[in-house]
Amino acid sequence: MENVFDVLQERGFIEQCTHEAEIKKLLAEESVSFYIGFDPTADSLHIGHFIQIMVMAHMQRHGHRPIALIGGGTTMIGDPSGRTDMRQVMTPERIAANGEKFKKVFEKFLTFEDDKAVMINNAEWLLPLNYIDFLREIGAHFSVNRMLAADCYKSRMEKGLTFLEFNYMLLQAYDFYVLHKEQRCKMQFGGNDQWSNIIAGVELVRRKDAEQVFGMTFSLLTTSEGIKMGKTAKGALWLDPEKTSPYDFYQYWRNIADADVEKCLALLTFIPMEEVRRLGALKDSEINKAKEILAFTVTEIIHGTAAAQEAQNAARKLFAGDQSEADIPSVELSRHELGDGIDILALLEVAKLIPTRSEGRRLVQQGGILVDGKKVEDFKLVITAADFKDGKLVLKKGKKAFKQINLV
Repeated sequence: MENVFDVLQERGFIEQCTHEAEIKKLLAEESVSFYIGFDPTADSLHIGHFIQIMVMAHMQRHGHRPIALIGGGTTMIGDPSGRTDMRQVMTPERIAANGEKFKKVFEKFLTFEDDKAVMINNAEWLLPLNYIDFLREIGAHFSVNRMLAADCYKSRMEKGLTFLEFNYMLLQAYDFYVLHKEQRCKMQFGGNDQWSNIIAGVELVRRKDAEQVFGMTFSLLTTSEGIKMGKTAKGALWLDPEKTSPYDFYQYWRNIADADVEKCLALLTFIPMEEVRRLGALKDSEINKAKEILAFTVTEIIHGTAAAQEAQNAARKLFAGDQSEADIPSVELSRHELGDGIDILALLEVAKLIPTRSEGRRLVQQGGILVDGKKVEDFKLVITAADFKDGKLVLKKGKKAFKQINLV
């Protein structure tokens, strides 16, 4: 069987390694237990987490053992990595509820039977810690000077790094130490923003257990211009269908830039690389076929075949100009809210098709807003109950964004 290191490298996952040659040898010679931590700061995972889930799936397919670590303890501190502000402090009950939702997602992608993968919550060992004992046993191995030089703390220094957050690196390093002792864990993986924390864990295990363990980070999902992907007008691109509908999820991938198609196919699907490169090389209108394959495949992996088929059918009907049958995203507007009429900019805001009214005015002036297929010429246009057909009205922004307004 090919080495999973080569697979991850070819598909564009790997950003940094602590010991590349040793890691490659280790992954070729034995079944390795490795972990990735997920802090349950929200009630759903988002597309950025999906990169990590794909890594776990590739690793398991090549005979390695994933440990999905739910950060029930670390979330109570908050990870300062990549942030300029402090994370909101959450209750233990909310953290636990969020963690339970994460478990359901992991079970879609990983096999947990026969100890082939495990899910563990670091609250088990972090919450009962005795502070004095922890400082003596773990804190003594950390240099404050080195910690302050780490990227994860630099961005917080200007606004003020709290002592609460300063402890995060120690706790994450302690996780690696505990998992190495109890689960034979030899590797920690994470996003590239976790590099400093991962190195801290590798060094702690070496000092405490006199054993070599390893770390690897993965590229954050960015566009060809280096902008983080997965942000929409409504916020993050969530994996929970209640927070981002399968249709909106499908449309996000269907509408990405041509230059990003190959990268997304490599990172977010299991399509063989030979086919990924062929699809990524398509030009002009042909690249749309590759985008459809990407959108369908990623939606299918996360939401199932039926949801992906439904999203694709709806999108195709809308592109063909058929709005009658298409299952497009909808919002409700009460007759009370409508009153004697609502101006088009307010309606676009209700539909969450524009971030600001000034953006709405610009789109109207450029001819980019349609109501039931008719171009809106005046941004002062008022929509009344008479404009709704059978209590429905379809707004279109540009070529690809649609929203049905249901009058209730």
